[in-house]
Formats: sequence, structure tokens, C-alpha cells
Amino acid sequence: MTRVLKAGRREAVSGETRSCVVFLHGYGANGADLLGLADPLGEHLPDTLFVAPDAPEACAGAPFGFQWFPIPWIDGSSEEESMDGMARAVEDLNAFLDALMVDEDLLPEQVAVLGFSQGSMMALHVVPRREDEIAGIVAFSGRLLQPEILADEVVSRPPVLLVHGDQDEVVPPQSLPAAADALQSAGWKEVYAHIMKETGHGIAPDGLGVALAFIRDKCGF
Repeated sequence: MTRVLKAGRREAVSGETRSCVVFLHGYGANGADLLGLADPLGEHLPDTLFVAPDAPEACAGAPFGFQWFPIPWIDGSSEEESMDGMARAVEDLNAFLDALMVDEDLLPEQVAVLGFSQGSMMALHVVPRREDEIAGIVAFSGRLLQPEILADEVVSRPPVLLVHGDQDEVVPPQSLPAAADALQSAGWKEVYAHIMKETGHGIAPDGLGVALAFIRDKCGF
């Protein structure tokens, strides 16, 4: 049984929703952590609704935050617990996206997903396995999980933008070219990348600017 994800939201500035960006936060954070990005993005995407769900599990490593799945080297969980948690979170996120499109009367091509860190891992894992192709994925400071099985399991190939800080101390910057190579090997035609200079594990203004351009130009918002 899937868990219902609680989500914050920022309505379209214009008052009319023609598209939606779903924010997926990182380990130990919550939806509100990324929802603030709706302010700088929304003024350039006036017809876009922004939605930011909390991950389904309380985070042992950050008592007031949430996690999509446990991380063994941080919280002491087992590899099996981590894999089981991820499998459940995949179901939860798919159910959330399905319900969102019905409730907001949106087509898949009107929805983009922007993730950060563990949220990016979820976006890159879940979205390509969905039957209906969404408008695009923006993955900040994440990595592609289980790249060796992607080619066998991929169903849709939306445009992808990978963004990473060159001084990321949490998720190695090398995760970006590794993800790009795996996506292209699995048949992606549109994979874009941006390195944020002198940036650690975070979202720098230049990275957000590139993400905005991608959402407008490649997602069509």
C-alpha cells in the first residue's frame, strides 16, 4: 500500500496552471527546503504550479527531516533496508505523480521534475520507468542509481539536465559524467550538463539559471 506524500505548493503567478514543476528534496530535508525556488523560477514561469512533497520516511540522521530511503553509511541501516525503502518510495512517488496529474488536470508533458541530491536519485530512477514521458528532469547534485540495469528497464526518455558543484563533498562531482554516460548508453538523445564552479553540495545561482533555461526551452514551459 502506497503512502500519501504531504506536499507544499506555490500556485502559478498568472493564476492559470499550464505546467507543473515537482521538487524532490534531499536526504534529511523536507519539501519546504526546495519550495523557495518557486520564487525566482515563478516570475519567469508564470503559468507554472510548483509542488514539493515531503519524502515518506522520517530521517534517522536528521530528526526533523525526511528521507526517500535509508543510507547505510549515514544511518547504520543495512543494504537490504535501503533497497526495500527505495522500492517503497518508488511506489509512493509514482502514486503521487499519478494523483497530481489527475487532480490538477495535467498531461505528462506538462510536468517536469527537479530533484536535489537524494531527490535527484529518485527522479533519475523513477521517471524513466514511467510509461508516459514527462517534460523533463533536472537533477542537482545527485547520481544515477543502478546504471547497469537502466537500459533494460527504461520506458521513456525525457530530456535530462544534470547539474553538479565541482567541489561537492557529499556526492562526488564524477557522478555527473557517470550518469550522462549511462543515460546516453541507454538511448537518451537529450542529456545536458552544467558544472557549478567553486560550489559544494548545493544549488548556485548559475545552476538555477541553467535549470530555468532548460525548463523553458527543453520542457516548453
